[in-house]
Amino acid sequence: MGNREQAEFDRDIAVRRTDEKTYAADLAAGWVVGGGVNGGYLLAVTANALQAHLPNHPDPIVLSAFYAGASTPGPAEIRVETKRDNGSLAIATAELWQGEELRITTTATYADLDCLHAESNGFERVTATEPELPPLEECLSSTTAPEQVKELVPMLDRYELCVPKEQFVWGGAKPSGEGVTARSAEAVVTGWFRHHDREPDPLSLLQVLDALPPVTFRLDRPGWAPTLELTCHIRHKPAPGWLKVTHFSRNLSGGMFEEDCEVWDSEGKLVAQARQLARLPRA
Repeated sequence: MGNREQAEFDRDIAVRRTDEKTYAADLAAGWVVGGGVNGGYLLAVTANALQAHLPNHPDPIVLSAFYAGASTPGPAEIRVETKRDNGSLAIATAELWQGEELRITTTATYADLDCLHAESNGFERVTATEPELPPLEECLSSTTAPEQVKELVPMLDRYELCVPKEQFVWGGAKPSGEGVTARSAEAVVTGWFRHHDREPDPLSLLQVLDALPPVTFRLDRPGWAPTLELTCHIRHKPAPGWLKVTHFSRNLSGGMFEEDCEVWDSEGKLVAQARQLARLPRA
């Protein structure tokens, strides 16, 4: 892994302060997927501005983002309002604008993860189960996706995602079994994940939580699934190394589906969770 100051991801989420409450950013074209810029990447850009705005509370804990419209590569502006900045927690809102268009509105809680863990005295109770994945060498990498797929999803070149062979949707893998329906198919996607030139941290986890293909691919409904709302919880600072990521959904109804995500670090610790509501891809 490279030096963090030189990492591509950090360059892509960089912000610069333009006044007391405003930060400028340049949304990178490399994070486009389907009809817009990836929502997790956009949340990481927003979170970077919030982190700069709340220096006494360095870590994102909860972020809830509502997506008002698809973002495009190019200049953007993040407008931050502090609601609370004392004690162990800070709360703020942030809006990401492009020109006269509101793209995302976010409410966030920030804190110091090390202090939160010290206050808990190491007490943990986790009933979620770490996903079982084949060894990396037995999985298929997103880096081997066909070039025509990468043209539609440039962000596949921003990281490496290694998935079981039956989940290699970029290569045309189909749901298992015959007569697949939303009720009979398994709406789960899992994989090994890493950014190319940096180790994971709380900011990068926000992108990881929205990195995998929509679970609707496993239901034979490929296509871009626009996110309406995304809520992320950061539980721990991740250990260096590959992450395990799993997306799953139980309900597809009313033209929408919820998608839950869990991220586990190389030490087997649950480090982040998310739930989003997204629109079904068009047939």
